Parts: sequence; structure tokens; C-alpha cells
Amino acid sequence: MKRLQWTWYLALASSWLGMAFPMFGQTTQPAKDQYDVAAFGAKAAGMTDDTAAIQRALDAAGKAGGLVRLPAGKYLVAGSLKIPPGVALCGSHKAPVYIEPLIGTVVLATGGRDKEDSPALFELGDSATVQGLTVFYPDQKPDDIHPYAWTFHLVGGDNTVENVTLINSYNGIKIGPEGNVRHRIRSVSGCVLRRGIWLDNCSDIGRIENVQWHCHWWSSKKVGGDWDKVYKYMWLNCEGFIFGRTDWEYTTNTFIFPVKIGYHFISTQNGAMNGQLCGIGADAANRCIVVDHIQPMGLLITNGQFVAFEGENPIEIVINPTCAGSVRLQNCDFWGPAVQNVVSHSKSYVSFNNCYFSSGRPNNPGKALVEADDGKLQVIGCSFATSEPSILLGKGLKHAIVTGNNGDGFKITNQIGTKAVIANNEVSESK
Repeated sequence: MKRLQWTWYLALASSWLGMAFPMFGQTTQPAKDQYDVAAFGAKAAGMTDDTAAIQRALDAAGKAGGLVRLPAGKYLVAGSLKIPPGVALCGSHKAPVYIEPLIGTVVLATGGRDKEDSPALFELGDSATVQGLTVFYPDQKPDDIHPYAWTFHLVGGDNTVENVTLINSYNGIKIGPEGNVRHRIRSVSGCVLRRGIWLDNCSDIGRIENVQWHCHWWSSKKVGGDWDKVYKYMWLNCEGFIFGRTDWEYTTNTFIFPVKIGYHFISTQNGAMNGQLCGIGADAANRCIVVDHIQPMGLLITNGQFVAFEGENPIEIVINPTCAGSVRLQNCDFWGPAVQNVVSHSKSYVSFNNCYFSSGRPNNPGKALVEADDGKLQVIGCSFATSEPSILLGKGLKHAIVTGNNGDGFKITNQIGTKAVIANNEVSESK
């Protein structure tokens, strides 16, 4: 009798705990909307092609939406994977991972070699997600780099890539040019050789957050990497973030090292960008920022740090004559041995507020840290820390306001006369 009483009490306690604390009632059985790729034939041994098995799992989940699990292992994918609407492909990583060893969920990608226009490794449509995995291209070699198709391609609405590590992607993440809205790129790190993120034709607010590109991820000998060769290839070839048409794009906490062009603003047949970038950086660059086109309401950059010193004539920001939109920077730093910090040929408005400018380049030919020769310029409350000429208001500049600045040997060269408002700077204007 006592044994029956204890059994009854234990059953009651277990039932009560299950209701009060649901985690006590959980079982190891997968939910009906979750699919394990092993059940569809994936071997995860890195030797046989798992493309078809993973796709079968994705297609099964796509019937009603669901989650496809890629447990820790090495999955050889020789083709392209299409993520159906409402499906999340999830590996074991909760965040981007270190450069070595290749552990956790690793996709070994071999498709798309020498065929940049081939389908991406991951094709994402509406409400599709890829998260928690590492991608490595085992056939790519640092002394014989080949073009590859994109690792990710996003079209449609509300798709997400997060907690992903790219060891040696040639082309990282492509968004568009098919119509897209509200993409989310979050917590993505790694090495990209030619392009990091390319974005076009987004008509509603997209978000790019916590993205870092760096040659470090393909420097380990354990993954066939080589710091020196990868570093050189990137600063000669790589463009980190390329923005075509996108409306109200939010880009936060991003960085690239090294790079040919860190942030490139272009125009496509769909148009150009407007948006804001906060907490961004580019180092070991030839150009940190190049603005070819921007929408009239323009571009806002806050809390940026920019260093250019690679290649011929390194300059942190170049704004080209094709730019007819507003470009505004607030609380940004420019340093390193660049020839110049800013060269603006913009036809529109360019503004710098509370920024820090410096160079210190050996044998600097004496060019101004900030130079503008078209449009309208504002430089307000900034510091100039090195002895090069500070600001050149070049012929062709329509109007300028230069007030409240200081620095070591601060000097303004004014070639536009009374079209410039110059006041309250540390030293007087120079003719």
C-alpha cells in the first residue's frame, strides 16, 4: 500500500511540475514541424554529396513551414540549396565562430566555381532563414583564387541570415536585384574575397547589423589559409558593402579589413540608396567610402572610423561628380597615412560635424585633408590633428561654411572668396 501511495504522489508531483514548469515536461522527441537532415539521408561526413538529402528535408518542411536541423558535422554541398517560404535551416552555432578548427555545423561548398552567375549556395525567398553554420570552400586556394557564385542570395520579403561564419567566400551575400523588403543580416563574420554584401531593389527598410569581414578568417593553415596572400588579394579586389537601390536602409556595427573599397554607393536600373550607417569602419583600405550615386535625401553616417593606406593615392572618402544627393557625416574619425581624408566632387550637399581628421603620411605631397570643388560644403566643429593643409575650398565649389574648427597648424585655402563663410576657427584663413 505504501508503495502505491508513493507512486501516486510521484505521479502527481511530476504532473504538477510539468504544468508549473513546462521544461520538466519536455521530451527528446522532435516537434512535428522540425526535420533532421539525417532522416532524409544526409551523411554529414564531408565525403559524399549531401545536397539532395538536405533539399529533401527542406522541401518536406516547406509543405507547412518548419525548421530543418543541421546537427554538428561536415556537409558536402556540390549544388545549390533552395530554402522554401517559412522554412529555417539551422545549424548548431549560436554565434559566429573562430577561424579554427572547423567544428560544429560546417557546409563544404564546391559548386559555382568559375560561374559567378550560377545559383547561390543558399537561395532564400519569402520568410526564409539560414542560421548557425559555417561555410568553407575547400577547393579555393589562396595562391590560385577562383571566382565562385554567391554564398547567399535573398529575394522577396522578410528573410534572414544570422550567426553565420564565412571562411573564404568569393562573393558573400547578394540581396536583389529582384524585389525585396525587410531583409535581416545579423551577426555574420568571415573572409570575403571579392564582394561582401551587394544590395539592390529594396523598397522597404532592410537591416544589416553586426557584420565583420576580415582576412583573419582565412589565415589559419588548418583551413589552407595564408594571411599575407589573402590580405593582398582583398585590398586589391574586395568591395565590402555595395549599395544600389534601397530605401531607408539601416546599417549598424559593420567593419572590413583590408579592402579596396569599404562602402560603395552606386546606381542601378532600380535607382540609388538613402539610409543611415552607424558604428561602421574600414581599415587597411585604398578607399573606405566611395559615393557614385545617392538619393537626394541622402546618406547619414554617424560614429564611423576610417583608415586608408593601401595602394596608390589612398583616400578615406571620395564623392564623385555623379553624386547629386546629400552626404552627411557626424562624429567620425579619419586617420592613418592616407594622402587625403576627403575629396568631394559632389554636386550636392556634403557636411562634416564634430569629426577628427589626420594623416601623418611620410612625404605627403601637401594635399589638403579635406578638399571640395563642387556643390556645397559644411565643416563645423572638427579637429585637424596633423600638419598637412586642412581644407581646400576649390574653384567650382558653390558655397561653404567652415566654422568652429581647430587643429595643429589649421589652415584653410579659400579659392571661392565671399562664397565661403569662415569664422571662429583656431587660425585665420589662408589665401
